[in-house]
Amino acid sequence: MKSEIGAVEIINTPIQEIKSSLLDKKQIRLMIKREDLNHPIISGNKFRKLKYNLLKAREIGETTLLTFGGAYSNHIYAVAGAGKAFGFKTIGIIRGEAHELLNDTLAFAESQGMQLVYMDRETYRNKKSTTVIEQLKSEFGEFYLIPEGGTNDLAIRGCEEIIQTIDQDFDVISTAVGTGGTIAGLISGLKGDKKVLGFSSLKGEFLKDEVQDLLQSIHQSHLDNWAINTDYHFGGYAKTKPELLDFINAFEQEFNIPLELIYTGKMMFGIFDLIENNAFKPGTRILAVHTGGLQGRTLMVNDDV
Repeated sequence: MKSEIGAVEIINTPIQEIKSSLLDKKQIRLMIKREDLNHPIISGNKFRKLKYNLLKAREIGETTLLTFGGAYSNHIYAVAGAGKAFGFKTIGIIRGEAHELLNDTLAFAESQGMQLVYMDRETYRNKKSTTVIEQLKSEFGEFYLIPEGGTNDLAIRGCEEIIQTIDQDFDVISTAVGTGGTIAGLISGLKGDKKVLGFSSLKGEFLKDEVQDLLQSIHQSHLDNWAINTDYHFGGYAKTKPELLDFINAFEQEFNIPLELIYTGKMMFGIFDLIENNAFKPGTRILAVHTGGLQGRTLMVNDDV
């Protein structure tokens, strides 16, 4: 994506192999697809999700992007950066009360020109309703709506391109799962080949149904070479425990790859724990997608994330 959102280019990112005594012992190869390196601001899966949405907004002549997110949202951060980089006005509807002192995520969004608008939690729960959307149009005029987390059919199309940039063979590809767009893109991009394993960052089993619905929306519901592991959410979205933080710190010291506690840290913890417990047969080649979101490293975990 160029600053004028011109030619539809596919950005390649490196694959880094991890070496450790555990992997040697279990005879597992582990590689990391460094999607966190695909853009200096709109990094990781957010770059993939926003690419075709920005192209569509420009195509239909919309000049304003409106989206939703929590006070610490990677998505809010990315949309604000994308708006600044590609010449869109941006409006961020933020869940909950106004913050007198902006956190790093909201301060960055505001610095990029995003208009921050706070919405009470009850109304926010109904943000997809026609009533709420019409109220927003009445207040702000016409806009291009990007859903919370950025997941829609165009986002899935962008995430499919991750598969097109992989030049090494693998047996299992893994990703963290939040709204399901990235894993749906990987599943669709593989067209039934290999195995796709997601790690939920949220508590509960509902993401499996949501991903199935996303695949249905792009006519790929017949694909069944995927699963979502829900054992490593550490209490729910943006929740953590000391062992997760210890793992992230140790991982970074050993492999010099930054992780964060909301998505990528949980995924990598889950992968290593499954390897330790012989969930993968010897000889398995695992490719983990690093989905970025590294501003999450600065977060103090609290209930408003």
